[in-house]
Amino acid sequence: MKFPLYFDYHATTPVDPRVLQAMLPYFTENFGNPASRNHKFGWTAATAVENARKQVAKVINASVKEIVFTSSASESNNLAIKGLAQSRRDRKHVVTMATEHKSVLNSAKRLAEEGFKVTFARVQPDGLVDLEDLRRVVTEKTLLVSIMAANNEIGVLQPLGEIGRICRERGVVFHTDASQATGKIPLDVEAMQIDLLSIAGHKMYAPKGVGALYLRRRGNPVELTPAMDGGGHEEGLRSSTLNVPGIVGLGRACEICRQEMPEESMRLAGLRDKLKDGLLAGLDGIHLNGSLEHRLPNNLNFSFPGIELATLLAALNDLALSSGSACTSGIPEPSYVVQALGVSDEIANTPLRFGLGRFNTEEEIDFCLNRVVETVKKLREMGSTAAA
Repeated sequence: MKFPLYFDYHATTPVDPRVLQAMLPYFTENFGNPASRNHKFGWTAATAVENARKQVAKVINASVKEIVFTSSASESNNLAIKGLAQSRRDRKHVVTMATEHKSVLNSAKRLAEEGFKVTFARVQPDGLVDLEDLRRVVTEKTLLVSIMAANNEIGVLQPLGEIGRICRERGVVFHTDASQATGKIPLDVEAMQIDLLSIAGHKMYAPKGVGALYLRRRGNPVELTPAMDGGGHEEGLRSSTLNVPGIVGLGRACEICRQEMPEESMRLAGLRDKLKDGLLAGLDGIHLNGSLEHRLPNNLNFSFPGIELATLLAALNDLALSSGSACTSGIPEPSYVVQALGVSDEIANTPLRFGLGRFNTEEEIDFCLNRVVETVKKLREMGSTAAA
């Protein structure tokens, strides 16, 4: 084993060697700009981009023309939410959830500053959206519902099909941030009636700095106002020279995930459950945050009441773990996601996220389990001694 052991796959993933191998030629001999239409270098790059577009489309059952390449899921979320709001002035109501990623919450906040009404659908104690409340708050004035497929902290999987059905019945656009879900669980934009879907390369063993947005073109097509003006790349929706190596990597990563998803999900769920069962058997008074039944196969989120989280993380310096989203890791505040579940401050202040991934082994799980149990017991004993 190579220390520290990595259990923060929700923050980012290493690039799969097979993905890197596919990318390498596009840094050197195939370095052309896909917008260059007059020579082989440009044609080769353009062909690679379109092949990657097909690979991305397949993993979510989209058509090739419905994939727009971006730099990240955060950019995709911004383009989806703000681009839709700018293109439609007939409805000025947006529905989301308090457990969304900051890129969605802050985009909604920006719309509120521009005169939109923003409603937060009720979060149930298990992290799932209250579908009855969603039906109540979605009205004929609602433009958009944005609810993430899988939560980046607690791993809870939302009922996308049911949400999509509610939105379609009301003529409302449905966007989902699927950065944590793509490649880990089956996604079907047609069956789930999704109109906009955000993807991040670095959450699925592709490099950082590349993402995608699915934009419905079939049936009831969705129109967006571009976020950037320029040379009209990506059919005018995202003007910027394309990151060809990154796009090739994203395409290859999607292809690998689509082919290996059933086996990989089963293996990771087995490792996760071994870790979960061991923690519950070895420690009293810990709290599992979020639904276990409706959960990513590679996620656990436990709170350890009575122990200062910073102290616990420092003591576990041979394990790469986090308390939540990488975007908020420098903010000394309780997890807003765990808080939204209606738990006590003590639970909201002490969540530890275990993000498992493709390269974790059973030996690593055993080591992690033993280290966490031993460390928590030791810190509790130290606390009891200090209190006495």
